[in-house]
Amino acid sequence: MSTANTLFVMIASVLVFFMTPGLAFFYGGMVARRNAVNTLLSVFYICGLAVILWVVVGYSLSFSGNSLGVIGNLHAIMFNHVVLDHLTGTRIPQGIYALFQMMFAIITPALFVGAVVGRVRFKFLTAFIICWSIVVYYPLVHMVWGGGLLARLGALDFAGGTVVHINAGVTALALSIGVGPRYFRNDKPANRSWVLLGTAILWIGWYGFNAGSALAINDVAAQAMITTTVSSAAAMVAWQLLEVHQTGHVTLVGTCTGSLCGLVAITPATGYVSINAALWIGLIAATISFYFITEIKPLFPSIDDTLDAFGCHGLSGIWGSIATGLFAQHSVNGQVKYDGLLVGGGWHLFGIQLLATLITVVLAFVFSMVIIKGLRRVMPIRVSKAAEARGLDLSQHEETLGTLEMNPK
Repeated sequence: MSTANTLFVMIASVLVFFMTPGLAFFYGGMVARRNAVNTLLSVFYICGLAVILWVVVGYSLSFSGNSLGVIGNLHAIMFNHVVLDHLTGTRIPQGIYALFQMMFAIITPALFVGAVVGRVRFKFLTAFIICWSIVVYYPLVHMVWGGGLLARLGALDFAGGTVVHINAGVTALALSIGVGPRYFRNDKPANRSWVLLGTAILWIGWYGFNAGSALAINDVAAQAMITTTVSSAAAMVAWQLLEVHQTGHVTLVGTCTGSLCGLVAITPATGYVSINAALWIGLIAATISFYFITEIKPLFPSIDDTLDAFGCHGLSGIWGSIATGLFAQHSVNGQVKYDGLLVGGGWHLFGIQLLATLITVVLAFVFSMVIIKGLRRVMPIRVSKAAEARGLDLSQHEETLGTLEMNPK
């Protein structure tokens, strides 16, 4: 066992876990004050739900066996038959690798919660996360990192551009369509200080997310830390310049959103690209997401992604996955077999990345919609207009709302 590598991945796991409460602050600060506590809960409770799911079936479906290149099997259910002290290629225990992957299983569903906060029922959200994890998330983990279809295709995803961000962003879009738009939209952010705090925590945690995915203390991990920083900084500045151009001033929420777009976009490419490429990835990510959120999204008022999970994570993630096919270099990481299109390679890797991105988008959207339609048949999926007006901090269920109306004090 490599003590240094093991300690490194353990610390990275803690940093990735820390991202979920950071996301809770980020989302909780942006929603209306009457929904702030409910939003904090809706994000943070996933820390418990996702861990149990991962232990029971998630790890097994992701990394045990291989069924048609799409999903694993149930041989390792409840971690049975898993040799936790077996060493991986970077000489860390298998148990620590499973722990690291567990943290990704927590943060991914937490990302799409932002699309429907303030109007979705807690029971539906819980049921959706359980079904989605089994039907969408674990198969994608297997296909990309578990030796499945996309891995065999040669798709590159260093730290979760397809598995985490495109997946969560497209799921957020499906939820926005399935749940329906808010009745009340002109709300001010509850606490902009929380937004900044959440962004800072996320940025710090992202070093565990990206550099930790090297699974060792080496040159690739160092490259990932640098490119992560550069891309986020470039996207932040780009967003600020776009805001000044469009409105004449810079906003705190916009600045934080821009930095996150850069973090999202660099995730699939971070250990494969140069610093120069990271700069361009961040700049273009901010531009794509900014114009979608400010110009294109308003044209479709019926598709109400409350906190722009699709606009930020979905679109920046799609760009980052495609950009990997443009900028990945063998000289940066020996695992890159074919250089990207814009760094001396041909169309091979670029075509693979386009196909992998398309497969991820289709899989996430179609199966998310199927889950929503299925759950709609057995349970209500959103709160009433009166409950939404009152706010979910006071009323998550109609029964609670009725009690409060009878006893207003």
